[in-house]
Amino acid sequence: MPDDNEDLKRTERLQVMLDEAELTKIDDWRFEHRIPSRAAAIRELIRRGMLLGETGEDDPSVPGSGDMKSTDFRAIPSDDD
Repeated sequence: MPDDNEDLKRTERLQVMLDEAELTKIDDWRFEHRIPSRAAAIRELIRRGMLLGETGEDDPSVPGSGDMKSTDFRAIPSDDD
């Protein structure tokens, strides 16, 4: 039986800018869950977030305004929140 990952070819690169606290939080989560790389950890976090959104349990703390800037969205709450 072929491995599902054999046909997986990742050809797209995505650049994400994070501050030190966000990156530390992701790295801590990665090591806690024994995920082999940052990229794999981020893909898993995206997968989990998308699954959560599909259940209709969207996070009420995430604003839906079209006037938001990219910097208004953070991986972890800021000290001001």
